[in-house]
Amino acid sequence: MKIVQAVIASAAFLGVLVGVYYVHINNFNVNVVFYAAIFDAVIATLIAGALLCSLELFNKLGSFEKFQLVIIWAITGYALAISLPTVIDRSLSFYILEKIHQRGGGIRQEAFEEVFTQEYVKEHHLVDVRLTEQLESGTIIIENNCVLLTAKGEQFVSFSKAFRKHWLPKKRLLLGVYSNALVDPFSAGVPAKDYICH
Repeated sequence: MKIVQAVIASAAFLGVLVGVYYVHINNFNVNVVFYAAIFDAVIATLIAGALLCSLELFNKLGSFEKFQLVIIWAITGYALAISLPTVIDRSLSFYILEKIHQRGGGIRQEAFEEVFTQEYVKEHHLVDVRLTEQLESGTIIIENNCVLLTAKGEQFVSFSKAFRKHWLPKKRLLLGVYSNALVDPFSAGVPAKDYICH
């Protein structure tokens, strides 16, 4: 009987989560898709948790079991926020598939660099989206048309560089060749063009 109640409660949580997310994205301003989806997961967890604790339908479940369900729902909401809206919003892999479909089912391999630089950046407003995300995260500020790292941004860079160096694959398959090129993508040095703010 307890397992049935847990399944019903979890199904209700998923229904609430879908409803909250749908209402949010269609009726309210969204600054960053990932943050909005996380917020929706928190709201859905709170609503479902309140229902779980207040409805007699779930009275067979003990306090600790209810607590466990709420934790599981919070983790599930987080996982769904990353796995669905965030991945589809940001994914270059999905873009490649959608672009091939848009172009009738096939694109010459040598054309992909041009597709990425000339089409992907514009079609997905990539610069605007990514700068907005970083501004909302507090990792950058923009002053006098110059994008600057904050102290928080510097900390993220230190973490990401260390993670790349020590925890990304050293032999990663890139079009038939195993390479460590993405462990330090800037190893070639500073590009010829100077983008530094003066």
